[in-house]
Amino acid sequence: MKSLPHLFVVALCLGLPASLAAELSLPHFFSDHMVLQRERAAAIWGKANPKAEVKIEFKGKTGAATADDKGRWHATIETGKADAQGAVLTVKAGDDSVTIKDVLVGEVWLASGQSNMFYTMNRTPGYAELIAKAEHPGLRMFNAPLVTAVDPQDDIAGEWTSSTPQSVPGYSAVAFFFALKLHQELGVPVGVLKTAWGGKPVETFTSREALNTLPGTKAMVDKLMADAAAYDPAKAKTAYEASLEKWKATMAAAKGKSAEERRRLPKKPAEPKPPLETEGKPGVLFNAMINPFAGYTMRGAIWYQGEGNAKAGAVPYDQTLPLMINDWRKRWGDEFSFYFVQLANFHAPSTAPGTPDPWALLQDRMRHVLTSTPKTGMAIINDVGEANDIHPKDKKTPGERLARWALAKDYGRDIIYSGPLYKSSQVKDGAVRVTFDQTGAGLKSRDGGELKRFEIAGADHVWHWADAKVDGKDSVILSSTEVKAPVAVRYAWAANPEGANLINSDGLPASVFRTDDWNDVEAAPPPSAADKALEERRALATEIKTLNAKLQGMDRKSAEAVELRKKVQDLLTKFKAGAAKK
Repeated sequence: MKSLPHLFVVALCLGLPASLAAELSLPHFFSDHMVLQRERAAAIWGKANPKAEVKIEFKGKTGAATADDKGRWHATIETGKADAQGAVLTVKAGDDSVTIKDVLVGEVWLASGQSNMFYTMNRTPGYAELIAKAEHPGLRMFNAPLVTAVDPQDDIAGEWTSSTPQSVPGYSAVAFFFALKLHQELGVPVGVLKTAWGGKPVETFTSREALNTLPGTKAMVDKLMADAAAYDPAKAKTAYEASLEKWKATMAAAKGKSAEERRRLPKKPAEPKPPLETEGKPGVLFNAMINPFAGYTMRGAIWYQGEGNAKAGAVPYDQTLPLMINDWRKRWGDEFSFYFVQLANFHAPSTAPGTPDPWALLQDRMRHVLTSTPKTGMAIINDVGEANDIHPKDKKTPGERLARWALAKDYGRDIIYSGPLYKSSQVKDGAVRVTFDQTGAGLKSRDGGELKRFEIAGADHVWHWADAKVDGKDSVILSSTEVKAPVAVRYAWAANPEGANLINSDGLPASVFRTDDWNDVEAAPPPSAADKALEERRALATEIKTLNAKLQGMDRKSAEAVELRKKVQDLLTKFKAGAAKK
């Protein structure tokens, strides 16, 4: 196989531009220790000389393609049955060739999302013993780096590794437990392409082309493009340096303060980046961390994200997540399975019914994706969260609950694959009967006590805690002495619905749900800077008016009147300074 330096020298000797002597190349994820999807025509692609004939060989099978005018080529190769014995895949173009060693055939999944998917095995101390025994040659993961890009990329750095005590500490914990469950249950190799970045909203993992088809997300793209056009590196640097100096002064002044006071200190300002290269902005991570994988033949994707979208005023998640799913499926040319984790319980437990909560609203909107978007599944984990940590240490439960969906839907296992899911409700004789799917042998309470966290309301929209009792295999009867004519019910409607205890016979928890469509579920979004400025000017105007009224009955030459007039003048100056710029 010719090396890049060799080709460069040959090009110079021939007096040709080095760019014309393009070396045969493939994206980084087509490399040693990779896993190919079994029983499919697996896609393989890369670059070569324009019009070059490319041939692929793997386990006696062949594939071929012709590079286009820009040297891009795309071929497929039949993979056959699962095989844990590493084989060699060879790609040739003329005298050039690439040899990929130790290639397995099995099940391939892509794992993406934000911090809870990125969360690595070594962050949970309780997994130390498991990591020490993590010799699983047939379980492999490709870890993508954290990168951004202005335009869609066709490659991303990274490498495939086998599961060992040395590699597993850096694996996504959720993806590892998902893959391990499949590996052990199916007895075949499992490969995971992990591409995740903490703290990022769903819009950044979606192409801007798709985002432009939805009014709410198009507005985000429009703002991004306007910000990009107005971006001034020099001004951004000056503003950053000023913020940095202010931060340094704040930190210096905080020396000697209590741990509680220091906990509230501001974060160090981030160095400025052009908007189109800033992680989290619409489409940016799609360009850099999703598009490179588009087309890799796989069974499906797992997703743990939503924290970055659980805020008042956000574009509804049951619009944005399906938008991303369908965008990815279009790019892959495959209606692959897509399974996601519903957000875990978080924050201090709520104590009153009818509390608006963007966290619960997003959880419920996730539930709606199950019916709006085919071949999706949801792991319910409202029983494993931590009130004071958005990153629960238990990642085994989410990973294995995702695996239940795959085992049932993709691999034909006859198992209960979800916690109870709301099916329907019926009002009769002052009570509401709620019926569920995925009840297994029957519904029950986790602790053997009364069912909790059910809410009930009448036409007055006033919520009360409901008395709830299991009735039959799949129903719960709800009532309240405070609500004579109920019209709506909710369950686990809180970021942290402490006490929610409805489960099925497999111990899987029921999902949050509501039967109403009232507009009391979302707290008002936080005021914008413009809103705050307007409110401050109104307060100033009121204060100026009050002081002027007080001056009317005073001796203008008195010391008090002079002081008041000075104060009015100062307030007027601040009032005028806050006027909107034309």
